[in-house]
Amino acid sequence: MPTNAPPRRRRRGPGTRLVTLAVALVAATLGLAAPAAQAADSLISQGKFVTASSVENAGTPASAAVDGNTGTRWSSQFSDPQWIQVDLGGAATVSRVVLNWEAAYATAFQIQLSDNGSSWSTVYQTTTGTGGAQTLNVPGAGRYVRLYTTARATPYGVSLWEFQVYGSGGGTTQPGAGTPPDSFWGDTAGIPAAQNVLMVKVLNRTNGKYPDSQVFWSFGGQTHSIAEQPYIDMPANSAGRMYFYLGTPNGQYADFIEFTVGPDVFNGNTTRVDAFALKLAMRLHAHDGYDVQVGDDYGTFQEDRAATFAKFQAEVPTEFKGLATVNAPYRIPAPGSAPDFRAGGRYANYFTGYAQSVGVNEPTSNITGCAGSLAGNPDMCAALNRHTAHLPQSQWQDPAQYYQAAPANYYAKFWHDHGINHLAYGFPYDDVAAQSSFVSHGDPQWLAVAVGW
Repeated sequence: MPTNAPPRRRRRGPGTRLVTLAVALVAATLGLAAPAAQAADSLISQGKFVTASSVENAGTPASAAVDGNTGTRWSSQFSDPQWIQVDLGGAATVSRVVLNWEAAYATAFQIQLSDNGSSWSTVYQTTTGTGGAQTLNVPGAGRYVRLYTTARATPYGVSLWEFQVYGSGGGTTQPGAGTPPDSFWGDTAGIPAAQNVLMVKVLNRTNGKYPDSQVFWSFGGQTHSIAEQPYIDMPANSAGRMYFYLGTPNGQYADFIEFTVGPDVFNGNTTRVDAFALKLAMRLHAHDGYDVQVGDDYGTFQEDRAATFAKFQAEVPTEFKGLATVNAPYRIPAPGSAPDFRAGGRYANYFTGYAQSVGVNEPTSNITGCAGSLAGNPDMCAALNRHTAHLPQSQWQDPAQYYQAAPANYYAKFWHDHGINHLAYGFPYDDVAAQSSFVSHGDPQWLAVAVGW
């Protein structure tokens, strides 16, 4: 159902509406709903890592379905099919699933289990769902539990206040690929309580290259080194950027994060849509225990800046290598910001033939920048950048298909390869299929921002 959450914006804004991920319908076997199990099972899904096919907007993230708060919800885009899945953190025995639907419910759906998150078995299915609070007896075993919906009851998406899995086993979801250790974030217990919406702490992670007195942040008309003031008591704001500088305020080594902050919600992201300039990562922690990290991965922070530039050149194809030299040592620009890929540049037609083969007549710079006719077609823009536009549309947003052949946006691929959990904002519609470094949660407590060299 529509909410008052921030509307989608075309560019890399944290209020963006993500776009539907179409997935293939799996074969189903019939199951039966039954009264709640009476065995002494436990709630094993709350606070675990969760993903979804899409979200309606920044205010309805997948994480809201497993946060234990019946005042927050996950809501999908307005199409079929949709899914939400939770990683229980280890092998588990599942006894029942409780679905607490918002008014936008599904009439046809399946409950599926998996040991690996890719091969699924159906333990319950219905085509006559009635919404409300449903308790489903679904005995089985697996690490992953997925709700897969195929028919909506309303013109809106599907929406859950809570998606609860009961049983035994499981465990703590392990940190994803490239996740920094807790020590990287310092003494988070000592972050003071916010008087406004949340407390922001800026961390020097330049590995000794710059002292705290030469690591600066700028926001809301204030500029300080973190030696002077490492904390910002963040008020609500409609949209903003916080800039970071190394060496001197307003120096050439500079980058930013983007966010909107509501009265009781944080929506934000790191971004590589324009360029890479500084290594950045964010960790958002909420009062309900929600804790998530996004941005450049731990290995990238540990290496010298020169090593990152060299790694970029080593990992991308010839057409993209010049991005690491055109503005060196300050920036690696996105293709659409570099002369090579713009009109008159030697790779100005890099995407042209591929785009025309699927009916899109736009220059390469508009494809990597999701501009022109692609400004209103996020699915196609994402498919072109990921080289999936030639596939059946049901496979466009399958991560297993991304970047498998040229032409593709290998600049974006590099930042995904070296992002926490392989998430990054490498082009404006990289939020399609929830692949961006966007994070959103209600009742936020603190945000730590690491600035690296």
